[in-house]
Formats: sequence, C-alpha cells, structure tokens
Amino acid sequence: MAVVIITKRLEKEINKKFKEESIAIFTLMRELQNQPKKGKEISVIGRILVKELKYKSYRFYFIMDGYKIKFLKTDELKDLVIKFVRMSDKNSQQKVIDEIKTLLRELGEEGF
Repeated sequence: MAVVIITKRLEKEINKKFKEESIAIFTLMRELQNQPKKGKEISVIGRILVKELKYKSYRFYFIMDGYKIKFLKTDELKDLVIKFVRMSDKNSQQKVIDEIKTLLRELGEEGF
C-alpha cells in the first residue's frame, strides 16, 4: 500500500473551492493507496514522475518515484510515497505543469 500525502496548501485550496465536494476529491486521491499506477503521466524529471488525476474540469497533480512505479508490481509498492502538490482548471493547466517542472528542476521534490 502506497502512502498518499496532500500538501497543506493544496488541502486548503480544495476545501475553499469545493466545500462539501472536497470529500469526493480526497477519496479519489486516497484511492491511489491501493491503485498507485492510476493517473495520466505528464512528465519525468530525473527519477520523479509527475502525474495527474482528473475530477470534472479540474486536474490534481502529484509526484512520485518514477523508477518504483515503472519496474515494481502493484503489490510491491509498499514504501511508495505519492505527494499531491497542485491543482488547476483546464485553462491554467499548462502553466501549472510548467511551474511544477521548474520547481522540480531547481529544488527537487523538497521544493513542495
């Protein structure tokens, strides 16, 4: 079972924007504990894989160890950490992806 971490900033943003719907979003995010290969791959920076989950017209971006997700089977991913870092709507999607890539290149995963 993978570990899912949601940054405090993102958690506040989701609660503010979605109110009661936020429960469904957090449930969707927590599903990655049992299905860590879920989501669309966006980019790879070094060993860090950037992926997204869609909920209606919003995207939620998370990072993980790309090596582990690529070469290990789902039941072997016990120590995988999945960290949700940002969200965007369809209009700001590319801008947010570029910001994530820039931060990962400059600061690494600890930048979040």
